[in-house]
Amino acid sequence: MCRNIKSLFNFDPPVTDEEISNASLQFVRKISGFSKPSKPNEAAFYAAINEVAAASARLLLSLETTAPPKNREEEAAKARARSAERFPV
Repeated sequence: MCRNIKSLFNFDPPVTDEEISNASLQFVRKISGFSKPSKPNEAAFYAAINEVAAASARLLLSLETTAPPKNREEEAAKARARSAERFPV
């Protein structure tokens, strides 16, 4: 699951709320052990996602760098190449 959490800082175009939410969902799934919570745990599960997303958004807004923004397409191509090397067909 954690492999689905991608770096979100210093990209052009900047990170979206949806990307932050998706990463937060993956994080909460990993630490809770649930891919989908039961009814009694639903409220706590979704509250945790919202709290993690809010903290992540604050973090990303407060970070600074002098490095040029990374290109999403180039980073995706690098990830595909690493995956192909790790899992040859």
